[in-house]
Amino acid sequence: MRREEPRSDLYYQLLIVPWSGFFALTAIAYFAFNLAFAVLYRAQVGSIADANPSFWDAFFFSVQTMATIGYGDLRPATTYANILVTVEVLLGLMGFALATGVIFARISLPTARVTFSRVAVVTPQDGRPTLMFRVANRRSNRIVEATVALTLVRDETTLEGMRMRRFHDLKVERHRTPLFSISWTVMHVIDATSALVGATHGSVQAQGIELIVTLIGLDETLSQTVHARHSYRAGDILFGRRLVDILSSAEDGTRTVDYARFHDTV
Repeated sequence: MRREEPRSDLYYQLLIVPWSGFFALTAIAYFAFNLAFAVLYRAQVGSIADANPSFWDAFFFSVQTMATIGYGDLRPATTYANILVTVEVLLGLMGFALATGVIFARISLPTARVTFSRVAVVTPQDGRPTLMFRVANRRSNRIVEATVALTLVRDETTLEGMRMRRFHDLKVERHRTPLFSISWTVMHVIDATSALVGATHGSVQAQGIELIVTLIGLDETLSQTVHARHSYRAGDILFGRRLVDILSSAEDGTRTVDYARFHDTV
């Protein structure tokens, strides 16, 4: 499902657009600004001293004025040009300040480098059918007081015959870990109280089931709250398989993780 973003929320759009798109928009705005002022400077003949009749002299004079470079070769020669220079410098300073603020906001956004296993599995664990998936912290630091929440979304029909998309919270065996540094296997026991009780591969497909996972914690390096989200659709839920064991111990007792097999199942 695609949601239309409000066009008036320019600041939000500038934060979510990819870096390539952001720099492209900045460059377009920069050149458009200087082109507009170049046209205004040329509206009065002789407004720029020592300038050639070329349009590009007016353009580069605008660039120098906007950036307050002032090489000295070109200068305003009339009151009209001085007024334009005053307006352009004011708008240029505001533009640079706004661009700097947006760039800083983009860089300083706290992000989590978290990897979720590509599939979730349903397999017996201690004699009980259990839904499992894995989460890994891709950074070398730790996420403090990490919590995970699991929600089941599926199509249901009400008693009145209305088709609805409903949400069901699934209880996980351990929803919080004090230090999330390497890998975390999240498990949900499918018992009589679970919304997944009696689920099969066919029923999961028929109901259009989707599992939504959210993870929130405090990044110990950034000292800021970070979050990650992932969803497993019906085709990503495998029955009768289990996740490959990726933990091993060396002779000196050091525990290692084989991330090459992080997504593997058997």
